[in-house]
Amino acid sequence: MKIYAIRHGETSWNKSRRLQGQHGSDLDQEGVLLAEMTSKALKDVPFSVCYTSPLIRAVHTAKIIVGERKIPIIEDARIQEIGFGVWEGLCCDANHPDRMQIPMQEYVRFQEDAYHYVPPAGGESIQDVLNRTRDFYQELIHNPDLQDKTVLVSTHGCAIRAFLHNVYEDTTDFWHGGVPMNCAVSIVDVKNGKGVLEASDQVFYPKKYYHSFYKSPSEIADGEETEKHANENK
Repeated sequence: MKIYAIRHGETSWNKSRRLQGQHGSDLDQEGVLLAEMTSKALKDVPFSVCYTSPLIRAVHTAKIIVGERKIPIIEDARIQEIGFGVWEGLCCDANHPDRMQIPMQEYVRFQEDAYHYVPPAGGESIQDVLNRTRDFYQELIHNPDLQDKTVLVSTHGCAIRAFLHNVYEDTTDFWHGGVPMNCAVSIVDVKNGKGVLEASDQVFYPKKYYHSFYKSPSEIADGEETEKHANENK
């Protein structure tokens, strides 16, 4: 089995740095474009089935990637994004602390020490997301009908890291470099119930579209924000 796991395309809530969680917006114009470029790059991949988070941004991305293929697109809530509870829709712009509408301490912990992140009321912990995505992953890789198939999984930034936790050799680091860019693709090869990561966070569009919307203060201090703006202005 070969698994292509993709994060959804860009949304207006990404751009405005609002926590989407299990709500959020559909793909914006650039999000559709990124998905279309990714779909073109993957046009020869012989997908047999697509599993997607039921959230609209993931479903829309899945449909664009699938394109004209006549394959099932199956929604599964186990791969939807982490729930942020009462924080969903609030701004988390670490570039402008005056715009932060959630506690900075927990935002930083989520980005830099995810396993100790304390969710708000109605929200999920990292372990909650690990548990449900692990259940999905195990069911997927042991499906006897898919052992020689290629599978597309359309999901989200935190959920894809939790999903890939089943494959990463180093599980002490949850984020593995941070939130993947929109439409970043990771490829997992599964043989005899064992998954091996073949590619991580690949993007198939020009650097001028590289955006990282959710940064911690320490990442900004390291100068990555300057590089982002340089890429945006090319």
